[in-house]
Amino acid sequence: MLSSLFHFREKPTPVTANLPRLELSGPVLSESYQAMVHGCEALGGVERYVAALKLKHELFAQAAGEGAVQTMTEETFAGLCAFMGTVRRRIATHLHGEKFTAMKSHLGELLADMKATHLVDQRMANFYQHFPEDNKHRWVRDLAAEMLHNVDPQRYPLMSRWMWDRKANTGVIRELWHGEDVDGSTIELADGHTSFVALRADIGGWLSENGIYNDTIYYVDLLCAQIYANYICAQGGTYLRADFASPHDPMQYSRRLLGLDGIKQGSSRTRLKAEDGSSFAFDINLLEDMEKN
Repeated sequence: MLSSLFHFREKPTPVTANLPRLELSGPVLSESYQAMVHGCEALGGVERYVAALKLKHELFAQAAGEGAVQTMTEETFAGLCAFMGTVRRRIATHLHGEKFTAMKSHLGELLADMKATHLVDQRMANFYQHFPEDNKHRWVRDLAAEMLHNVDPQRYPLMSRWMWDRKANTGVIRELWHGEDVDGSTIELADGHTSFVALRADIGGWLSENGIYNDTIYYVDLLCAQIYANYICAQGGTYLRADFASPHDPMQYSRRLLGLDGIKQGSSRTRLKAEDGSSFAFDINLLEDMEKN
């Protein structure tokens, strides 16, 4: 059935409505989509990954949505961090005591008034100001982006650094960009909310044109993870190796980017580890099958 979807239109039609115009490569989308579908087959197909993403979002919404973050426990927050691949190894010092209390307060401000999407860039900027601005705290942007997206994926697309980092000039947008000498040029595109909305709309429109009409936002996330996983593989597995070392199957990088490897195989213990190697327990058997097979 899915093989019939491999006759793709060449290029997505850019969205309008006051959003930035993106120049995306249709061939890259096509190749990445095929790789994603074939990679997912080993674990029951794309639909199973979509179901896993939905479960993850439900977990975040229950734990941190609609003001719940204010009463969130240390254990629960540690469990959520296990599902954020670029955050979990660096956030350990903020999981306990006064730093955790402060973190809850900062997250409460970030997740307040979620309907006001036009204010999200400022809310994220305010969140960053509570942490040192150095390389050791680059994960702070990923934490903010992950929390927003996982709590309310309809309103907030993925905005993590691996999606697009204007300062580093890297991410999914760069891997998708259509133009001459992309590797040697700088893409003049802000890494704010509207850019990510435009990216999701463009890819979502392309998917719809090619026969994907349901659960589009989850397909977009999976496809973006596949695109960046391709980039990691092209770098010989050295990039982000602290988080993404030694893949055992075609989708392992993608699962880690999306946090779908958050539960250890055969137990209720998460994959959350501090940089010193200590781990944290979280008594939820969610998404375990993704790692069993």
